[in-house]
Amino acid sequence: MPSPICELAIAEALRVGNALLKFISPNDAGITGGHQCGFYLPKAVREMYAPFGPDKGRNYESQVEVRWQEDQLVTNSRVKWYGKGTRSEYRLTRFGKGFPFLTPESVGDMLVLIPYDHQRFKAYVLDNDEDIEEIQAALGVDVTGFWGAYEGGKPRIETESECLERRFREFIKDLDDFPTGLAFSEETVEALKECVEQFEKLNADKTIVRCVDTEYKLFRLAERQICQPEILRVFKDVDDFLKTASSIMNRRKSRAGRSLENHFEYLLKRAEIPYAVRPPEVDGEPDIVIPSVDAYNDARYPTNKLFMVGVKRTCKDRWRQVLKEAKRVKQKHIMTIQQGISKKQLNDMKGDGVQLIVPLEFHKQYPPNSDMKLLQVGEFVDLVRKRLA
Repeated sequence: MPSPICELAIAEALRVGNALLKFISPNDAGITGGHQCGFYLPKAVREMYAPFGPDKGRNYESQVEVRWQEDQLVTNSRVKWYGKGTRSEYRLTRFGKGFPFLTPESVGDMLVLIPYDHQRFKAYVLDNDEDIEEIQAALGVDVTGFWGAYEGGKPRIETESECLERRFREFIKDLDDFPTGLAFSEETVEALKECVEQFEKLNADKTIVRCVDTEYKLFRLAERQICQPEILRVFKDVDDFLKTASSIMNRRKSRAGRSLENHFEYLLKRAEIPYAVRPPEVDGEPDIVIPSVDAYNDARYPTNKLFMVGVKRTCKDRWRQVLKEAKRVKQKHIMTIQQGISKKQLNDMKGDGVQLIVPLEFHKQYPPNSDMKLLQVGEFVDLVRKRLA
């Protein structure tokens, strides 16, 4: 169940029709040593929050009132455009002493910023996996990069190339029900192979991010077509409406998790790495066991050649689940596209024998100088191949 704060954020975003969703980064929190401060705001949706810029060589700012959470805190903040020198960015700054949402522990939380106009904002900070997934599902905004937007009552989706559009329209044209998650993933990979030059030569880190992001666009096209009759019909009562909405949101969350699993498996297959998926014969039924169930259950098989991987889009809370899985494997791995986790959580994971696998482009969202050195996806693939050789 989503928290009361999450429910308020969803309701307000839907009511207003505009919201910016972004993961709080180490740079936002001021722990990377850079000169930036405050929350980074993407230029692509600047009309939502700023009446000025972006102009090279100029700096601008405007005062805004921001009400946080359940109006427990009100800040007289500034939206600033930095255009002088080498800088070219918008930021939301000035929160006063003791501001609780730009600390090292805030890294990886989700900021939901709802502009009423250019002077008044509402803001919520969501700090657990369920809330973060819930609001993305409710608004139809999949934050696979650093930010996403709900603009004018619609999710902001980047324009696909004509080739991908053609492939995806062909795929969905006769659908009247949802195909399996695997079918979505396979079509995504085949479309990228056809439409993206040298796609199969992309490294593992770029491949998995591209696959997950592209599959989301395919799913959204299918969802619009399949769910349209259900959405436009006359509902019997409020319970009927809520049941339909819940079904749509649950499908979105389920698909999102399965998408990452499917594309991680695709990388293992491409690298010719043997694996088993959620084997019931292995204690805890981990997501992935490498190289096989037989190897895991063979007491003579070297443990340094055994791997278990939990595949989790977000893992701020759920990382402890892997501690009970595949107990023969002492070093647990988690494949994630979580955009940032606090230094304390990373150190806790390291202390409990958990190693994160994170696509390279998201590494800068993690705090520096933690005990854990993040593994790139490609580095993990190379490590497994080396040990199994």
